Order: sequence, then structure tokens, then C-alpha cells
Amino acid sequence: MDFLGLGAGASAEIADCIAKIDPAQVEAMVWTIAKAKRIALYGVGREGLMMKALAMRLYHLGLDAHVVGDMNTPPLGTGDLLVVSAGPGMFSTVAALVGVAREAGASTACFTAQPDAQVPLMCDDVLVLPAQTMADDSGDNISILPMGSLYEGVQFLAYEILVLMLAQHLNVSPSAMRARHTNLE
Repeated sequence: MDFLGLGAGASAEIADCIAKIDPAQVEAMVWTIAKAKRIALYGVGREGLMMKALAMRLYHLGLDAHVVGDMNTPPLGTGDLLVVSAGPGMFSTVAALVGVAREAGASTACFTAQPDAQVPLMCDDVLVLPAQTMADDSGDNISILPMGSLYEGVQFLAYEILVLMLAQHLNVSPSAMRARHTNLE
């Protein structure tokens, strides 16, 4: 295949996954994020990069959003929210952080492709992103994208759509979001 053919195939796979996301889960996640006093986000590897992108957009919306591991991430407690990604359903670090957040009284939310796995089952809210991860990247009928790339692509697009819905829910204009963008670039 050529570049355009691969791009069309990958785009079609991402669109197919987006179309399978449960709108009720998305709406619930909008409410969960919107009501949180403080939000911390975490993911490992490339999933973690997508979580950092979401954290930035939540900040642009005016929410008190932080990336776990940054030195300025505050402690979580009652009224706060830990949002994690566990595409394959289980990462030991993610499970440990969910446990710490719950022990501190914070709510927890998970993005995953495997809703019946350990981390999503530990969380208060789950949004299923039905895409191939490294947990299921072999055998028949696999993505043309390598390993967990389909999940990560779906993460990015789903998060941007979630941000659009949050902006509408919170009545935040594009200009207000733009005003919160850094000027130190």
C-alpha cells in the first residue's frame, strides 16, 4: 500500500471505532469531569501522551487539571477525580494510583478497550474506546496500525470530541480556551 492508501485505511478504522463508542458513557464522563473540583490524569507510554493532551485541553477549558507525576500535581481528596487510561485493562502502576486515589476519597474514571479487566472494574466511571490495543494485536482481523496505535488514535479523537462537549456543557468559548494557551512557546 502507498501512503494515501494506508492513511485512508487507518482513518476508516479510527472512524469505525469512534462510531461504536456508547454516547451514554460519553455523556456520563462529561458530567463526571465537569463536576470535579480537581482533576489528575495518568496513563503509561503512548496512552500517557494522549492523557497529557487531554489534561492540556481540560486546562484550556478552565478546569483544575494536572498530570500525575508532574511536580506541581496536588494531592487528591473528596470531590476530586483521577482519570486514567488502561487500554488493555491492566497496568500495575495505573491500578496502584487508582487505589491511592480511592483511599484518599477521590472519584476515579477510566478509558479502556477492555471494560471487564481489573483497572476499569476498580473505577467509578468507565468510557470504553473499542479499539485494538497491545492486548489483542495479533491473530485475524487486526488493525493495519501497529500494536496499540489504533487505540491511541481513537483516544486522541475521542478526547477532542469530549472537550467539545465539555466546552458546550460548561459554556466555554473557543476564545476563552485560546486565552488560556501558554505564551511561552
